[in-house]
Amino acid sequence: MAENQMKLEESFERLDQILAGLERPEVSLEDSFALYQEGMKLLKLCNDSIDKVEKELIILGENGEPDEL
Repeated sequence: MAENQMKLEESFERLDQILAGLERPEVSLEDSFALYQEGMKLLKLCNDSIDKVEKELIILGENGEPDEL
């Protein structure tokens, strides 16, 4: 799971870089579009990864894991 989290964190870092690139006024329309497409792909991967973890947590909760006091 640590590897998935690291990949997710790396994806967020890359998304930050993409946003910074899109904000630069000297970026061409073609480059902006390429950055946008890359960002959308990363967002989908991030959402899929988060959904997977959420589903695993739901399954753990349904299996009746004992609560720690």
